[in-house]
Order: sequence, then C-alpha cells, then structure tokens
Amino acid sequence: MAKNEILSEIKKAEENAKSMVDEAIEAKNKRISEARAEAREILKQAEIDAHKAAQDSFKEGEKKILEERDKIITDGEKNALAMSQKAQANIDKSVNYLVQEFERAVLNE
Repeated sequence: MAKNEILSEIKKAEENAKSMVDEAIEAKNKRISEARAEAREILKQAEIDAHKAAQDSFKEGEKKILEERDKIITDGEKNALAMSQKAQANIDKSVNYLVQEFERAVLNE
C-alpha cells in the first residue's frame, strides 16, 4: 500500500471514530434528556397521587366527623326524650301528691 493510501485510510478511520464518538455523545445527551423528562413526569404524577391521597384522607376524616356528630345528636335526642318522659312521670306523681295533700288538708279542717 502506498503512503497516500495508508494516510487516507487513517484519515477515514479517524473520521469514523470521530463520527462514532459524536453519535455516542448525541445518544448519551438524548438519553439524559429523556431520563430528565421521565423524572419530571414521575414527580408530576407523584404530586398528583399525593394530592389525591390527601383529599381522600380529608374526605374520610370529614365523613367520620359527620358520622360522630350524627351519633352525638341522636344520643342527645334520645337522652332528652328520656328526661322529658321521666319529668312527665314526675309531674303526674307530683300532681297526684298535691291533690292528695290538698284533699287531706281540706278534710282535716
């Protein structure tokens, strides 16, 4: 092989090597860019999921509070009714007692 041919082959090999390095760098940069975009998407989805979980938790807490409130109101109404019935029974007893005492007082005069 002639010196010119060897130099030409070396030059081609260098150009091929440079082209391969450039392609490798371009591929690396593309993969880095894609990985960053994917990371941003993952973070965005994680924020959405976290927000949804917080809302679900809030709604569940609110539901429990409303259930407890309803239970307290129902229990209070039951207690008020029981006290009202007891008071009514005491009023009837008191009226009977007063009538009896009045009758005794009137008859003893």
